[in-house]
Amino acid sequence: MPELPEVEVTRRAFAEPIAGAHIQSLRMGKPLRWPLGLDPQRLVGRDVLGVRRRGKYLLLDLSEGLLLLHLGMSGSLRFAPGGEAELGPAGAHDHFDLQTSQGLLRLHDPRRFGAAVYVSGEADPLARKLLGRLGMEPLEPGFGFEAFKSQLLLSRMPIKQLLLGGKVVVGVGNIYACEVLFIARIAPTQSAREIGPRKMRALHEAIRSVLAQAVAKGGTTLRDFSAPDGMPGHFQLETQVYGRQGQACQRCAGPIQLLRQGQRSTYYCPRCQK
Repeated sequence: MPELPEVEVTRRAFAEPIAGAHIQSLRMGKPLRWPLGLDPQRLVGRDVLGVRRRGKYLLLDLSEGLLLLHLGMSGSLRFAPGGEAELGPAGAHDHFDLQTSQGLLRLHDPRRFGAAVYVSGEADPLARKLLGRLGMEPLEPGFGFEAFKSQLLLSRMPIKQLLLGGKVVVGVGNIYACEVLFIARIAPTQSAREIGPRKMRALHEAIRSVLAQAVAKGGTTLRDFSAPDGMPGHFQLETQVYGRQGQACQRCAGPIQLLRQGQRSTYYCPRCQK
């Protein structure tokens, strides 16, 4: 599933080329997770002012209204200045083609858990429902340690599952949660409120550094993800624990182990993460 780094890589790849573009047409394929919310033809003639990100949502600011895009489990976006002549005709798994004066933005989503939703703005009830409960942005200046600490102290949940929930901080998906907990030397099963102040600060710093590194590496590609230029991510080559069950820990040489938490795979070093 594309997480914050993959979505941010996607945003950066097409935000500048599409800024200021004039919408010429919108083709919708098979139904996605949620309906668009208006007749696609009503978007024709509007301009794309810019592209932002909130959590795992991409926000296309229009001259009137806002488009929310989500990549779901297996989605990826491609942007081609040459339009359909460059990308080819829409295939069976291409469910959103936004043709603009500056290129074609296409959502490819085999599982169709992604979404393209129109709202009038961020104050729209649907926008508040989708975005209103999201946690702090870890790559923004507002991700302060004291606010992060106060949220952890309120929760008895195992820290790994709290991070995955996205209500404290967004974007720490399964791969990244395993990595940041290893770096901070925190057991994934430990209650959030019982983490000591030194490790809590180490966790805060690890979230920032790991996600920034993942963005710099183009995200993680295990199966489906590719950036809008078609290139895969390479962070999976940098992982210290994720996907390394039975291999030697790079820190203590003990074996990396695997456990299941909430139906998700957790990779960790029992020696380093006591």
